[in-house]
Amino acid sequence: MISRARLLPVVAATAATVTLLAGCSADRTESPVRSATSAPVSTPAVEPPVGEVTSAGLADAVTLDRVMGHVRAFQQIADNHDGTRASGTPGYDASVDYVAGQLREAGFEVTTPEFGYKRFDLGPVKFSADGRDVKGHVLEYSVGTREPVTAKPVTVAATGCAPADFPAEVRGSFAVITRGTCTFTDKARHAESAGAVGVVIVNNEDGPPFGLTLDTDDVPDIPVLGVARDDAAQVREAEQLRLSVDAETTPVTTRNVIAETRTGTPDDVVMAGAHLDSVTEGPGMNDNASGSSAVLETALRLGSSPRVPQRVRFAFWGGEEDGLLGSTEYVGGLDAAGRRALALYLNFDMLASPNGGYFTYDGDDSERKGAPAGPAGSDGIERVFAKFYADRGIPLGPVDFDGRSDYGPFIAVGIPAGGVATGAERRKTEKEAEMWGGKAGEAFDPNYHSPRDTIDNVDTELLGVNAAAVAHAVATYALATNGPDGVPAIDRRQREEG
Repeated sequence: MISRARLLPVVAATAATVTLLAGCSADRTESPVRSATSAPVSTPAVEPPVGEVTSAGLADAVTLDRVMGHVRAFQQIADNHDGTRASGTPGYDASVDYVAGQLREAGFEVTTPEFGYKRFDLGPVKFSADGRDVKGHVLEYSVGTREPVTAKPVTVAATGCAPADFPAEVRGSFAVITRGTCTFTDKARHAESAGAVGVVIVNNEDGPPFGLTLDTDDVPDIPVLGVARDDAAQVREAEQLRLSVDAETTPVTTRNVIAETRTGTPDDVVMAGAHLDSVTEGPGMNDNASGSSAVLETALRLGSSPRVPQRVRFAFWGGEEDGLLGSTEYVGGLDAAGRRALALYLNFDMLASPNGGYFTYDGDDSERKGAPAGPAGSDGIERVFAKFYADRGIPLGPVDFDGRSDYGPFIAVGIPAGGVATGAERRKTEKEAEMWGGKAGEAFDPNYHSPRDTIDNVDTELLGVNAAAVAHAVATYALATNGPDGVPAIDRRQREEG
């Protein structure tokens, strides 16, 4: 699951019209899932699909043993590749090859469209005014400092949106500029041209500055950071500012995996997905080999040619940990007809948190907290999951529909969505510990986004239940003609108009 710190503007999605499988991007031929310096990955044999698709039957067929076989394969892939499966790394490429190979063996139509972006990695930041620490927020894609930069501050009285705004004394100094009117990149470029050694952007409203990012195609060669308006006086009145930033921007080329059944109407496509990448710091077994494995086994047991009225499409996203980039690229590449054809999207991100709970996205905003309700039909998806867990006597909690995972780009264009999860870095409350067990006051996943997110971090009890929920929901909607709760037979004209 993407961290809140990564919820910044992402790379623009391609505007080109693509096929429903988003196949305009390059599609590479997969290589065997192994490393030249390590043992081959144990690849479980693909089981035949279920004979007759029913919600209960598919849920029973997606067993914990089979799902854990995929998790073990992903762990071995990470072990073979420096402990990570992050997008743009050999470990991620091997994960793509594994998933695509399993799906092709099962007879699916599979593509692995490429896309590119720039990954920004930020290390330690130290910023001070006359020796007193100031909270500095480095802009995404800013350069680092190599060595600490020390210079006086010079306040730019105007907006900093024109070269004439910068006085001569800016040369060799930090340019201190108020936020607003033009882009951060414009301000920083003008400051750089005036000879500044760095830029400090002062927020133009109360609270910490958010949404701080530079244009990736025109990055100044001086560091740029923002400060809260409350810290402006301390910065502007200082005799000397000192800044040390460890930052790096790396071009990344990566892939999604898209697989589709060969049967069912192409006008009402049921789509289910999970992000395949880990963070660079770890192997990502809960986040998100758990979701990927459940979706993969659901696809394999459904089969490539099921006797169901709806076509089913499965997605394994790249670049999620860097900003929902794979799903954003995919949705942005769909034309109007492609968007209308998607009846709904089911998202599965973290299904086995070691101190976890059972959550479903609050599609109807019944909690009246945070983000509003999702597009029409999202409430129905929530009810499908609610019934699944209620039938098993499992209390289900709501999670805000805040767009933090790969469903975000779908709901942004009016496609109903939903899914389940088991929690990330938030701490479990006493009430939640009473509902599900575990330890109150500790994170749902204490090893979230860390090297400790290994196979030992996977709660198999939660994974077994949630994998069955994945299969149940996919089968429910694959079998739908008028759909429970009106999905997928919703009016898609709203998507064209919106």
